[in-house]
Amino acid sequence: MTNNPTLGFLLHDVARLLRKRFEQRAKDLGLTRSQWQTLAYLANNEGIHQSGLAEILEIEPITLVRILDKLAERGLIERRQHPTDRRIWLLYMREAAHPILAEMREIGDVTRGEALESVTPEQREQLFHVLSVMKTNLVQACRSPIAENETKHG
Repeated sequence: MTNNPTLGFLLHDVARLLRKRFEQRAKDLGLTRSQWQTLAYLANNEGIHQSGLAEILEIEPITLVRILDKLAERGLIERRQHPTDRRIWLLYMREAAHPILAEMREIGDVTRGEALESVTPEQREQLFHVLSVMKTNLVQACRSPIAENETKHG
């Protein structure tokens, strides 16, 4: 076996190191990773209900409730009752969250700049294209059940 990482391990390591570097820069914001991820996804999905956001984040709804409680305590998000279903809460950003989001975006830009240093614009475009195609392929593949003969090894 060679010391070359597989594609999966390499992608995982790059994603892990991007998060680590982002966290180093963002530590003064006073948010946990799960809190800033929740804010980032909510910013693009305002008015979503809690279970929908939990699904996007791929976490259990009860875990999201705890994260939302902390964000609400800090005055960053608010829950509003659904107009026709009292059991459903809709999520919205509060004004205080916008400067934090702007700072998070800035930190993200700097972190991406570090990661892509010495990568040419053409290489960046090709990288994004290949990763987008891979994502599309995997999203489609995940919609199909695995055939029983595919799960057996050798």
